[in-house]
Amino acid sequence: MELNLKKSIAFFDLETTGIDVGNDRIVEIAILKINPNQSEETKTYRINPTVPIPKETSKIHGIYDEDVKHAPTFKQVAKEISKFIEGCDLAGYNSNRFDIPLLAEEFMRADVDFSIKNRKFIDVQVIYHKKEQRTLSAAYKFYCKKELEGAHGAMADTLATYEVLKSQIEMYEDVENDIEKLSKISYHQKTADLAGRIGYNKKGEEIFLFSKHKGKTVEEILDKEPGFVTWMLNSDFPLYTKKILTEIKLRKSGLIK
Repeated sequence: MELNLKKSIAFFDLETTGIDVGNDRIVEIAILKINPNQSEETKTYRINPTVPIPKETSKIHGIYDEDVKHAPTFKQVAKEISKFIEGCDLAGYNSNRFDIPLLAEEFMRADVDFSIKNRKFIDVQVIYHKKEQRTLSAAYKFYCKKELEGAHGAMADTLATYEVLKSQIEMYEDVENDIEKLSKISYHQKTADLAGRIGYNKKGEEIFLFSKHKGKTVEEILDKEPGFVTWMLNSDFPLYTKKILTEIKLRKSGLIK
């Protein structure tokens, strides 16, 4: 089958130095771009993370410091990657909670603007967990009836994710071949900042999803306790979370709409 696309969608997978969205770095990224005419483009980058890769992490994905010491840094390839996925919806496995937030952090550290506006996110893991609850290798075996060779290699995982999504659409009557509807089913709870610190209430207003201010709107806290927002902006929160907070502050002050 073919995905019903109105614009290009980029499936991607990251291999990283760890699982801390705010502090870990990319060591490999593989991207599979599917265009509305069903043509496919792929790119794979090995990245020098500029920090040591923990040995226990290297044992999982097979990428060691020696393998990337002569590779470009993310900053050196960030504009090329951004251009390749420009205007694309994004898809992956556990991508809404990990890959997309971490990619956004890397773009911001490289001074390349990354926005989630006008993009749909498809998370194959969320669809899978809502339906079956398993890992990517098990999902691939369950949906595609094949063993996943080269698991934890970025391109192998990326291609498997694409195949799993197509099989999910074919298997479930209520999983429609429509990017907007796939995006909606890909969330347990939609957030404003990718990292899950800021969400939305029923009115569509940004609210905090943690701390003593959980459930309160950001604008309310800006009025009543602006120091809390200042603390977040000065602390070790993900850069994209800080970007969203800054945009809300500017919007509230009337500097942007």
